[in-house]
Amino acid sequence: MHSAGTEATNPLDGLDISSSPGQEKSLSVAAACPVGDGVDFSHGDVGAFPPIPGAFDLYRQAVADGRRYAYSRYRGHGEVREHVARHVGEFTGRATDPWRDIIVTPGTQGALFLAMSSLVEPGDKVAVVVPDYFANSRIVTYLRAQAVPVILHYQDPARAAELDLADLADAFASGVKLLVLSNPNNPTGAVYTSEQIREIAVLAEKHGAFVVVDQLYARLIYPGTSFTHLRTTGIADERCLTLLGPSKTESLSGFRVGVAIGAPHVIERMEKLQALVSLRAPGYSQAVLGCWFAEPPGWLDHRIEEHQSIRDDLYARFHATDGFSVRLTEGGSYIFPQLPALRVPPAEFRNILRFDHGITVTPGGEFGPGHDRSIRLNFSQQRDKALEAVSIICDLAVELAA
Repeated sequence: MHSAGTEATNPLDGLDISSSPGQEKSLSVAAACPVGDGVDFSHGDVGAFPPIPGAFDLYRQAVADGRRYAYSRYRGHGEVREHVARHVGEFTGRATDPWRDIIVTPGTQGALFLAMSSLVEPGDKVAVVVPDYFANSRIVTYLRAQAVPVILHYQDPARAAELDLADLADAFASGVKLLVLSNPNNPTGAVYTSEQIREIAVLAEKHGAFVVVDQLYARLIYPGTSFTHLRTTGIADERCLTLLGPSKTESLSGFRVGVAIGAPHVIERMEKLQALVSLRAPGYSQAVLGCWFAEPPGWLDHRIEEHQSIRDDLYARFHATDGFSVRLTEGGSYIFPQLPALRVPPAEFRNILRFDHGITVTPGGEFGPGHDRSIRLNFSQQRDKALEAVSIICDLAVELAA
């Protein structure tokens, strides 16, 4: 109850979701561009990259067996967790108990919200990487906690991206109890080196902090880049939670299933919170996890090759255009170029792309302060259409150069 003369403030009141992925679809774009024209780079195109073969068959079978699949334990169907535990344990290099270490959630986004809500109290300090996934800082704000920025240095294409470990150590020393980060990094596509991941684990152990790592794109790693799972560094289970799911890489985002693995005491809290928020991940959709890590031979390798080809084309086009600064994506399907200096504000540039050309990009400012001149593109698209759209972006930037 609030005293007379004061107004309650809700963190949701100041939250702008208009530029979030998928939110910028509008009648204006449809009217400006003929059907089929334009590219929405805010998310992947599941028409260009269809889901894992057999995914819908598993879903249909679950619907047919509704008595068994419609409802599950709040943390997920037992047989689903057994499948996930076996494959995720092999993938991450650490044994996983299906009964203690896993919860199935409504997408990896659901896992992120449940995890942070289970770990953060009002007033807590949370280390948030800049730039990183836009929801991290939003959830911190919603939980009435304090975000402490830790900078990711990624602009130099000749060097590995590096988290400012001195900043992280200072953040932990100041009372930060939680670090949340994505690896591969969303939006830059940078992958943390093994040394960086191990040093993050050491600092967390030293200061008694917890780490939530979103590894949603950890299966889409390009040749020449090695990937280190945080779970393999020796960090205690009690201090680590890994988020995974069949999403952009497998084109299964629409089924809305993800998983969290690690710290049993946090998994238990997440289950209790999930019981209040959504009861469980969609019962029928959970069955689709049966094709995750069980794709036909060569399927994942081919998908990586296709994405690498698109990545290389788009990188070359941006790199060849005066004024753009861009890093070659190491993992995932995002590229994060910085625009040249323009005669118009970045927001106006994006609106011209959107309304005049039917091209939607995600503003860089969504991922942290200081990145307003950057744009994020999900290049999981039809190759020719993606390259045509990027050519338009580059040509327009040259035309509007300051």
